Amino acid sequence: MELTERQIKILKAVIEEYIENGDPVGSEVLEKKYELGVSPATIRNEMAKLIEAGFFKQPHTSAGRIPTKEAFRFYVDRLMEEKRLSVVDEVAAREKVWDSRFNFDNLMHHAVKALADQTRSLSLAITKDGEIYHAGYANILDMPEFFDIDVTRTILTMLEEVKQIHRLFERTFDTTDNPVHLLFGNELGYDYLEPCGLVFVNFDAGNKKSGSLGIISSNRLNYSLVIPTVRYFGKLIEELASSL
Repeated sequence: MELTERQIKILKAVIEEYIENGDPVGSEVLEKKYELGVSPATIRNEMAKLIEAGFFKQPHTSAGRIPTKEAFRFYVDRLMEEKRLSVVDEVAAREKVWDSRFNFDNLMHHAVKALADQTRSLSLAITKDGEIYHAGYANILDMPEFFDIDVTRTILTMLEEVKQIHRLFERTFDTTDNPVHLLFGNELGYDYLEPCGLVFVNFDAGNKKSGSLGIISSNRLNYSLVIPTVRYFGKLIEELASSL
Protein backbone atom coordinates (compact mmCIF):
# COMPACT_ATOMS: atom_id res chain seq x y z
CA MET A 1 0.00 0.00 0.00
CA GLU A 2 1.35 3.40 -1.02
CA LEU A 3 0.58 5.88 1.73
CA THR A 4 -0.83 9.30 0.98
CA GLU A 5 0.79 12.45 2.33
CA ARG A 6 -2.01 12.75 4.90
CA GLN A 7 -1.57 9.16 6.06
CA ILE A 8 2.17 9.67 6.40
CA LYS A 9 1.59 12.74 8.58
CA ILE A 10 -0.84 10.80 10.77
CA LEU A 11 1.53 7.83 11.00
CA LYS A 12 4.42 10.10 12.05
CA ALA A 13 2.27 11.90 14.62
CA VAL A 14 0.98 8.66 16.16
CA ILE A 15 4.48 7.19 16.43
CA GLU A 16 5.98 10.31 17.99
CA GLU A 17 3.07 10.65 20.43
CA TYR A 18 3.34 6.98 21.36
CA ILE A 19 7.11 7.22 21.85
CA GLU A 20 6.61 10.20 24.15
CA ASN A 21 3.75 8.87 26.30
CA GLY A 22 3.42 5.11 25.75
CA ASP A 23 -0.40 5.21 25.60
CA PRO A 24 -2.66 4.29 22.68
CA VAL A 25 -3.15 7.42 20.58
CA GLY A 26 -6.63 8.72 19.80
CA SER A 27 -7.85 11.04 17.06
CA GLU A 28 -8.74 13.83 19.52
CA VAL A 29 -5.16 14.02 20.78
CA LEU A 30 -3.83 14.23 17.25
CA GLU A 31 -6.34 16.91 16.26
CA LYS A 32 -5.49 19.09 19.26
CA LYS A 33 -1.73 18.60 19.44
CA TYR A 34 -0.64 18.19 15.82
CA GLU A 35 -1.38 20.48 12.88
CA LEU A 36 -2.91 17.91 10.57
CA GLY A 37 -5.50 20.25 9.08
CA VAL A 38 -8.38 17.74 9.17
CA SER A 39 -11.20 16.82 11.55
CA PRO A 40 -11.08 14.02 14.14
CA ALA A 41 -13.56 12.07 11.98
CA THR A 42 -11.21 12.24 9.00
CA ILE A 43 -8.29 11.23 11.22
CA ARG A 44 -10.26 8.22 12.49
CA ASN A 45 -11.07 7.21 8.93
CA GLU A 46 -7.42 7.39 7.91
CA MET A 47 -6.40 5.50 11.05
CA ALA A 48 -8.81 2.71 10.10
CA LYS A 49 -7.07 2.45 6.72
CA LEU A 50 -3.69 2.32 8.43
CA ILE A 51 -4.94 -0.50 10.66
CA GLU A 52 -6.00 -2.45 7.56
CA ALA A 53 -2.56 -1.82 6.06
CA GLY A 54 -0.86 -3.23 9.18
CA PHE A 55 0.67 -0.01 10.50
CA PHE A 56 -1.54 0.36 13.59
CA LYS A 57 -3.36 -1.94 15.95
CA GLN A 58 -6.22 -1.13 18.32
CA PRO A 59 -6.24 -2.91 21.71
CA HIS A 60 -10.06 -2.64 21.88
CA THR A 61 -12.75 -0.69 20.08
CA SER A 62 -12.76 2.31 22.41
CA ALA A 63 -8.96 2.61 22.61
CA GLY A 64 -6.54 4.64 20.56
CA ARG A 65 -4.03 3.17 18.15
CA ILE A 66 -0.62 1.63 18.78
CA PRO A 67 2.10 1.51 16.08
CA THR A 68 3.15 -1.93 14.85
CA LYS A 69 6.66 -3.04 13.94
CA GLU A 70 5.84 -2.19 10.32
CA ALA A 71 5.06 1.38 11.41
CA PHE A 72 8.29 1.73 13.39
CA ARG A 73 10.34 0.39 10.51
CA PHE A 74 8.63 2.77 8.06
CA TYR A 75 9.31 5.63 10.46
CA VAL A 76 12.99 4.79 10.84
CA ASP A 77 13.55 4.17 7.12
CA ARG A 78 11.58 7.09 5.68
CA LEU A 79 10.50 9.67 8.24
CA MET A 80 13.08 9.90 11.00
CA GLU A 81 15.70 12.63 10.92
CA GLU A 82 18.81 11.05 12.37
CA LYS A 83 20.72 13.26 14.78
CA ARG A 84 24.46 13.65 14.70
CA LEU A 85 26.18 12.43 17.84
CA SER A 86 27.65 15.40 19.67
CA VAL A 87 31.39 15.71 20.13
CA VAL A 88 30.79 15.60 23.90
CA ASP A 89 29.02 12.23 23.60
CA GLU A 90 31.68 10.82 21.29
CA VAL A 91 34.47 11.87 23.65
CA ALA A 92 32.60 10.48 26.67
CA ALA A 93 32.14 7.13 24.92
CA ARG A 94 35.78 6.92 23.93
CA GLU A 95 37.00 7.83 27.43
CA LYS A 96 34.90 5.06 29.00
CA VAL A 97 36.53 2.34 26.89
CA TRP A 98 39.98 3.80 26.21
CA ASP A 99 41.81 2.20 29.15
CA SER A 100 40.55 -1.26 28.13
CA ARG A 101 41.82 -1.05 24.54
CA PHE A 102 44.68 -3.51 25.15
CA ASN A 103 42.42 -6.43 26.07
CA PHE A 104 39.47 -7.47 23.91
CA ASP A 105 37.47 -9.04 26.74
CA ASN A 106 37.82 -5.91 28.89
CA LEU A 107 37.01 -3.73 25.89
CA MET A 108 33.71 -5.57 25.35
CA HIS A 109 32.76 -5.39 29.04
CA HIS A 110 33.38 -1.64 29.10
CA ALA A 111 31.71 -1.04 25.74
CA VAL A 112 28.40 -2.67 26.70
CA LYS A 113 28.42 -0.85 30.04
CA ALA A 114 29.09 2.51 28.37
CA LEU A 115 26.45 1.87 25.69
CA ALA A 116 23.89 0.93 28.34
CA ASP A 117 24.64 4.10 30.29
CA GLN A 118 24.47 6.35 27.25
CA THR A 119 21.21 4.91 25.88
CA ARG A 120 19.59 4.14 29.26
CA SER A 121 18.83 0.65 27.96
CA LEU A 122 19.95 -2.94 28.34
CA SER A 123 23.04 -3.42 26.22
CA LEU A 124 24.38 -6.71 24.92
CA ALA A 125 27.05 -8.04 22.61
CA ILE A 126 27.98 -11.44 21.30
CA THR A 127 31.20 -12.48 19.55
CA LYS A 128 31.53 -15.02 16.75
CA ASP A 129 32.98 -17.52 19.21
CA GLY A 130 29.97 -17.26 21.51
CA GLU A 131 31.04 -14.90 24.26
CA ILE A 132 28.11 -12.82 25.54
CA TYR A 133 28.36 -9.49 27.33
CA HIS A 134 25.48 -7.50 28.81
CA ALA A 135 24.87 -4.56 31.13
CA GLY A 136 22.17 -2.13 32.15
CA TYR A 137 19.51 -4.41 33.66
CA ALA A 138 18.32 -1.67 35.99
CA ASN A 139 17.65 0.66 33.07
CA ILE A 140 14.80 -1.40 31.67
CA LEU A 141 13.08 -1.49 35.06
CA ASP A 142 12.41 2.24 34.68
CA MET A 143 10.27 1.55 31.60
CA PRO A 144 6.54 0.73 32.01
CA GLU A 145 6.77 -2.06 29.44
CA PHE A 146 9.02 -4.01 31.81
CA PHE A 147 6.69 -3.70 34.78
CA ASP A 148 5.11 -6.80 33.23
CA ILE A 149 6.94 -9.69 34.88
CA ASP A 150 6.50 -11.91 31.82
CA VAL A 151 8.30 -9.40 29.62
CA THR A 152 11.20 -8.94 32.04
CA ARG A 153 11.52 -12.67 32.75
CA THR A 154 11.63 -13.41 29.03
CA ILE A 155 14.36 -10.85 28.41
CA LEU A 156 16.50 -12.23 31.24
CA THR A 157 15.95 -15.79 30.00
CA MET A 158 16.97 -14.79 26.49
CA LEU A 159 20.29 -13.42 27.74
CA GLU A 160 21.21 -16.88 29.03
CA GLU A 161 20.62 -18.64 25.72
CA VAL A 162 23.74 -18.25 23.61
CA LYS A 163 22.51 -20.21 20.59
CA GLN A 164 19.28 -18.23 20.38
CA ILE A 165 21.11 -14.90 20.55
CA HIS A 166 23.49 -16.10 17.84
CA ARG A 167 20.55 -17.02 15.61
CA LEU A 168 19.00 -13.64 16.31
CA PHE A 169 22.03 -11.68 15.17
CA GLU A 170 23.11 -13.97 12.34
CA ARG A 171 19.90 -13.33 10.39
CA THR A 172 21.43 -10.11 9.11
CA PHE A 173 25.14 -10.62 9.71
CA ASP A 174 27.00 -8.56 7.12
CA THR A 175 30.31 -6.92 7.94
CA THR A 176 30.76 -5.20 4.58
CA ASP A 177 29.00 -1.96 5.45
CA ASN A 178 28.19 -2.40 9.14
CA PRO A 179 24.54 -1.30 8.92
CA VAL A 180 22.25 -0.76 11.86
CA HIS A 181 19.60 -3.46 12.17
CA LEU A 182 16.25 -3.35 13.98
CA LEU A 183 14.10 -6.23 15.21
CA PHE A 184 10.74 -5.78 16.89
CA GLY A 185 8.35 -7.89 18.95
CA ASN A 186 7.94 -11.44 17.68
CA GLU A 187 10.98 -10.99 15.42
CA LEU A 188 13.00 -11.52 18.61
CA GLY A 189 11.81 -15.13 18.69
CA TYR A 190 10.05 -15.15 22.07
CA ASP A 191 6.54 -14.71 23.40
CA TYR A 192 5.69 -11.62 25.49
CA LEU A 193 8.20 -9.32 23.73
CA GLU A 194 5.67 -7.41 21.60
CA PRO A 195 6.54 -4.05 23.27
CA CYS A 196 10.30 -4.56 22.87
CA GLY A 197 12.87 -3.76 20.23
CA LEU A 198 16.48 -4.60 19.43
CA VAL A 199 18.83 -2.15 17.69
CA PHE A 200 22.24 -3.55 16.79
CA VAL A 201 25.27 -3.36 14.54
CA ASN A 202 27.76 -5.97 13.45
CA PHE A 203 31.46 -5.31 13.90
CA ASP A 204 34.57 -6.89 12.47
CA ALA A 205 37.92 -5.89 13.93
CA GLY A 206 39.91 -8.62 12.20
CA ASN A 207 41.94 -11.29 13.98
CA LYS A 208 38.65 -13.22 14.50
CA LYS A 209 37.35 -10.37 16.69
CA SER A 210 33.90 -9.96 15.20
CA GLY A 211 30.36 -10.05 16.48
CA SER A 212 27.34 -7.89 17.17
CA LEU A 213 26.56 -5.10 19.62
CA GLY A 214 23.27 -3.46 20.45
CA ILE A 215 20.53 -2.60 22.88
CA ILE A 216 17.26 -4.18 23.94
CA SER A 217 14.66 -1.76 25.16
CA SER A 218 11.10 -0.62 24.79
CA ASN A 219 10.17 -0.09 21.16
CA ARG A 220 9.46 3.53 22.18
CA LEU A 221 13.06 4.54 21.59
CA ASN A 222 14.44 7.87 20.53
CA TYR A 223 15.64 6.22 17.33
CA SER A 224 17.08 9.40 15.87
CA LEU A 225 19.70 9.41 18.64
CA VAL A 226 19.93 5.71 19.58
CA ILE A 227 20.78 4.57 16.05
CA PRO A 228 23.86 6.82 15.60
CA THR A 229 24.94 5.99 19.17
CA VAL A 230 24.86 2.23 18.56
CA ARG A 231 26.63 2.72 15.22
CA TYR A 232 29.36 4.81 16.86
CA PHE A 233 30.05 2.20 19.52
CA GLY A 234 30.32 -0.49 16.86
CA LYS A 235 32.89 1.53 14.95
CA LEU A 236 34.72 2.32 18.19
CA ILE A 237 35.12 -1.39 18.94
CA GLU A 238 36.38 -2.00 15.40
CA GLU A 239 38.92 0.80 15.73
CA LEU A 240 40.30 -0.17 19.13
CA ALA A 241 40.19 -3.96 18.71
CA SER A 242 41.78 -4.00 15.26
CA SER A 243 45.20 -3.22 16.76
CA LEU A 244 45.09 -6.05 19.31
